[in-house]
Amino acid sequence: MDKETLNPRRRFRDLLNNEPFIVSPGVYDGYSIRLVEAAGFKTACTSGAAVSNALLGIPDIGVLGLAENVAHCRHLARSVSIPMTADADTGYGNPVNVFHTVRLFEEAGVAGINIEDQISPKRCGHMPGKDVVEEIEMVKKIEAACLARRDDDFVIIARTDSIAVEGMEGAIRRAKAYARAGADMLFPDAVRTEDDIKRIVDAAGIPVTINMGFGIRSRPTTPLVPLPRLKAIGVKRISLPRMLPAAAIHGMQQALGVMKEVISTGVPVDRPDLVVGIEDIMNVMGYTEMRALEKQLTTLDT
Repeated sequence: MDKETLNPRRRFRDLLNNEPFIVSPGVYDGYSIRLVEAAGFKTACTSGAAVSNALLGIPDIGVLGLAENVAHCRHLARSVSIPMTADADTGYGNPVNVFHTVRLFEEAGVAGINIEDQISPKRCGHMPGKDVVEEIEMVKKIEAACLARRDDDFVIIARTDSIAVEGMEGAIRRAKAYARAGADMLFPDAVRTEDDIKRIVDAAGIPVTINMGFGIRSRPTTPLVPLPRLKAIGVKRISLPRMLPAAAIHGMQQALGVMKEVISTGVPVDRPDLVVGIEDIMNVMGYTEMRALEKQLTTLDT
């Protein structure tokens, strides 16, 4: 296998150029990204909100820093063979900061990053109280990002949260400006209707990615649009940033509830419907491959 085949940036760029529709589950830890790969998905993306929630135990309000985000994404990207894009929030400062942010994420092995036009500190895109920077500032950030990348296959995804602040007309104006500045993909967040999604797709001039949240459960902001319909109106990619964290939370709540009952009654239970076996954990995390490598490289008794 040659280096170009192994290059996650080239593989994601190929998906962007050749796949009619991409589904990218949101990941936040080693379990989630390995499960996405094992399920057969061709790509994944980090959820900034989920990473902030999981690493810091706090809401997504701009506290997660550049260094810890890059370090975490490096671990995730190296643990799988599929390309992963990362959430770089606002780029961690002005256009000069964005320049260095891009360099660090590219060196970490991710295939591309989101940069959003919120003011700092940012907020989760589906929380109230958002505000955006001036359009020209975000344009300069995108230009800085394009200048910084050493590999042209590294994808710059321009996210706009302007719908909540400037309405659809403002979002469409920004979409066109961000495309002219060199963004490879547009990410309008918290789009309210299917018709608005189509308006942005028609106006952007570059591929559009839409946040479908849970993917299998509705929410108050962006509607749960059928995937064939999104594909038909020209959406290139959907992200599912909330699906896996929500599934994990649900599963952990169920298991903890049963454990509380066991503590109360003193009666042990065997609930394979609630938890996987140790062999499943080992399969997900590659223990078989690790043992094979040990056998090849060490004198351990296998």
